[in-house]
Amino acid sequence: MTMIETDKAPVLPRLSGRLLTTIVIAGLAADMTWEIWARGITPLLVGGPLEPAGLIQSVFGFQNRFAAEIIHAIVGIILYPIGYLFIARPLQRMIFPRLPLFLTGLGFGTGLWIFALYVMAHLIAGFPPFLGFIPLTWVSLVGHWLFGLIVAYVVWFRER
Repeated sequence: MTMIETDKAPVLPRLSGRLLTTIVIAGLAADMTWEIWARGITPLLVGGPLEPAGLIQSVFGFQNRFAAEIIHAIVGIILYPIGYLFIARPLQRMIFPRLPLFLTGLGFGTGLWIFALYVMAHLIAGFPPFLGFIPLTWVSLVGHWLFGLIVAYVVWFRER
């Protein structure tokens, strides 16, 4: 594993068509990885899949599962990569400018996990904090780490 540092580039990316393409590619790659983990591997580990659409239904009171799946896909493919590029990575570059890319990706994934299982699931939907730290909590953390790593490395690769 290479220890790619992230201290040589500007804090914010330049707005361009290439940036939009990077956002979509990073989001698609990370979301596909998440889906394989959530629906393919997680059931083998804990007996059932991760259900972010179910959480979205709980948070917003949706009855329509398909709408919840679409919202989750848009968030994962577009909004989370934008969050990485314009919030997480700039903070990392300002606070820990020499932090290796691997740790930046893990940190981003951890932030997404906290947002999903504490802010959305607990504060908004009323579930126990981090779902009471059941086994599903921990496979969710790994899934969010994978998502964060994929976004970070796709962005890095596209910016080289």
